[in-house]
Amino acid sequence: MGKPFSGKRIGVLMGGKSGEREVSLRSGAGVLNSLKKQGYDAVGIDAVGDVDKKLRAEGVEVAFLALHGPGGEDGKIQGLLETLEIPYTGSGVTASALAMDKELTKLVLAHNGLPFPATAYLENTRDIDMQCENILKNVGLPVFLKPTSEGSSLGCAIVKEERELRQQVKELLARFPRMLAEQYIKGVELTVGVIGSGDGLRGLPVLELVPKNEFYDYEAKYTEGLTELICPARISDETRDKVQALALEAHSALGCSGVSRVDFIVDAEPGDAVILEVNTIPGMTVTSDLPREAIAEGGSYDSLVLEILASAALGK
Repeated sequence: MGKPFSGKRIGVLMGGKSGEREVSLRSGAGVLNSLKKQGYDAVGIDAVGDVDKKLRAEGVEVAFLALHGPGGEDGKIQGLLETLEIPYTGSGVTASALAMDKELTKLVLAHNGLPFPATAYLENTRDIDMQCENILKNVGLPVFLKPTSEGSSLGCAIVKEERELRQQVKELLARFPRMLAEQYIKGVELTVGVIGSGDGLRGLPVLELVPKNEFYDYEAKYTEGLTELICPARISDETRDKVQALALEAHSALGCSGVSRVDFIVDAEPGDAVILEVNTIPGMTVTSDLPREAIAEGGSYDSLVLEILASAALGK
């Protein structure tokens, strides 16, 4: 593909103020090192404080986004870059905002007939007892609780017994104003990277996640050895084709561009695949899923960085 934006000063935006700050710094460091190794004039930008002034002071001409979580993955930094007329990698303002909000994501998936687990939506302004009754009636137990707008499995919990439900919901809504209560499906956890654009848009090899913890939580995601990453996944060709097709559909339905990662669970019986969420800025650490998939496809970390960089544009 050559070297996109050769001769331009590339700013790798990382860090930020979300709960995923440390992971973002690790993602950003990996990207920055790769760009420098490949001969780019690249600089790291910690996206806190007056980010616009930092970008101007460093003479950044193109932004590579390695931010995770609220503030960096929800359309806010994308809007700033649009205003500053600095091309940036990945999805635009609208797609970023939609994908970061899991309730809005599900509305888009439902509108497009795409599968996801039975879900109840929780808010800290509504009666907790009534919301718990709604969960029991429409979702059932066990149930997976997670914040509407966080990533890296922050604030997630599995509730298996009715007596635990109210307390868990109360505690989590004290920390997060909006939550989801999803049907907990025991099965094979899969993830599919989507990359490229136009006729070049494609799903990467399917990766299977086998966490040693009860689920793929923050610790399991970012601690080497706590999750076995198997790529290609140990699934049938039919399931592989199905989840890759669903990943492309979800990516397009939300209006994503450049890169995304779509997470799935495949129920052991009857083997149905459902979408858990869509991530518009997948992790780029040494333990992250997307680089593993790119390598399984025959590429490398460095070639992945260049392909994501090529997605930089304005007005997405």
